[in-house]
Amino acid sequence: MRLVYGSALALAIASLVPLTTAAQDANRTVAGGGITAKGWQGKADGTGQVSEAKLSEEGKDLHVVTGPAITYWNPANKAAGNYTVKATFTEPKYMNLNNHPHPYGIVIAGNDLGTDQQSYLYCAAYGDGKFIVRGFGPASFQMNGRGEPNEAVAKAAGKDQPVKQEIAMSVKGDKVECAINGKTVASYDKAALVSAGKLKSTDGVYGVRFAHNTDATVSGLTMTKN
Repeated sequence: MRLVYGSALALAIASLVPLTTAAQDANRTVAGGGITAKGWQGKADGTGQVSEAKLSEEGKDLHVVTGPAITYWNPANKAAGNYTVKATFTEPKYMNLNNHPHPYGIVIAGNDLGTDQQSYLYCAAYGDGKFIVRGFGPASFQMNGRGEPNEAVAKAAGKDQPVKQEIAMSVKGDKVECAINGKTVASYDKAALVSAGKLKSTDGVYGVRFAHNTDATVSGLTMTKN
C-alpha cells in the first residue's frame, strides 16, 4: 500500500509541473532581434541576451519588442545637475505578448552601464494603472515595492487595446521625482538614493527600460535642464 500511495503521489506532483511552468510567462523569442537604432546599446537582465529583444528606429521614434527584460541607452545621452528626462510610451496592443501587465519607462543616473557594476534608477508604468520605481546598484533595489496604483497612470480599455503614458524623471536640488501624465507620483530624497549599494550619482546616462514580453514605441525622448 505504501508503494501504491507513493507512486500515486509522485504522479500527482508530476502532473502539476507543466501547469506551473506554463504560468511563469517565459520570455518569448523575438524575430530579428538586436539593436539597429544608431548609437544605442543595451543590457538584458539575468542570462538574457540583447539579441533576444529588438530595438529599432521608426522615423523619430524607437520601437522596442522584448523577450527578456532589458535596458537601452545611448552613451551620448547624458544628464547632470538638475534636469528632467521625459518620453511618451505607447503600447498599441496592451498585453499582446504577455498574460499580465508588464511595465516600461525612463532610466536616469546610469553609470558603468553594461557592466556588472552598473547603477541606474528607473520609473516605469503599467497599462493597468500602476507604476514602479526601482534601481540597480549593481544589485536591484526597490523604492515602492512591486509597484502601486496611481490615478495619474493611464489604463488600457482591455487586452489588445492601446494605452499611452508620458513618463518624466527629474532631479531637483535634493529631490528625485517621477511624474506620469503630468502628475508627480513619487518623490525621494537624493540622499536615500545615492548611497552604498544604490546609485553612484544622479549624474549619468539616461535611457529606457522595458520588462520582458512587451511591445511599445518611445517618442519624444528629451532631456531639459531645470
